[in-house]
Amino acid sequence: MTTRIVVVSAGLSTPSSTRQLADRLTADAVAMLRERGADVEVQVFELRDLAHDITNHLLMGFAPPKLQAALDAVATADGLIAVTPIFTTSYSGLFKSFIDVIDPQALTGLPVLLGATGGTPRHSLAIDYAIRPLFTYLHAVPVTTGVFAATSDWGDGDGVRPLPDRVGRAAGEFAELVARTDRSGLVNDPFALDRPVGHLLGGLAGE
Repeated sequence: MTTRIVVVSAGLSTPSSTRQLADRLTADAVAMLRERGADVEVQVFELRDLAHDITNHLLMGFAPPKLQAALDAVATADGLIAVTPIFTTSYSGLFKSFIDVIDPQALTGLPVLLGATGGTPRHSLAIDYAIRPLFTYLHAVPVTTGVFAATSDWGDGDGVRPLPDRVGRAAGEFAELVARTDRSGLVNDPFALDRPVGHLLGGLAGE
């Protein structure tokens, strides 16, 4: 059976350090999955290429074909690698807008490897105070180690925790989680309720 990994990069420039980080995380994760005997298929989506479609979806309520292909890929993935630049201490607006147009149930039980980029290491905690809660709220399963890459991380690799070490650790956790997660029994039902019926009928308790 093929293990399907979807990569979402929210970088805006070309070339993009966000895409570079996504590529590094993907390469390590794929290598580790293949070491486990997995047949891995990777799909990469640059959100800047989908920016107009995402906006149209938010305004009109339907996804053009290119965006729908990305949404379908995420919904049927065995693992997601999501990387965003950090703007004003949090994820980018484009990144959040893409998450907003994903079906609320599509991420349930999905292993996610989180990455972020920024100019300074002082934003490194954004993964844990902003991005991780977003995916946890949507019932995804982010791995423990997120990877933040500041401008200085793209140098000679010196430091207490060089970028390649952090990438390898996070990719290893992701590969292990993907290998032991079975999402085949999850049904993405667009008519399912995201709250108990009792809550919708006046706040009654529901199981």
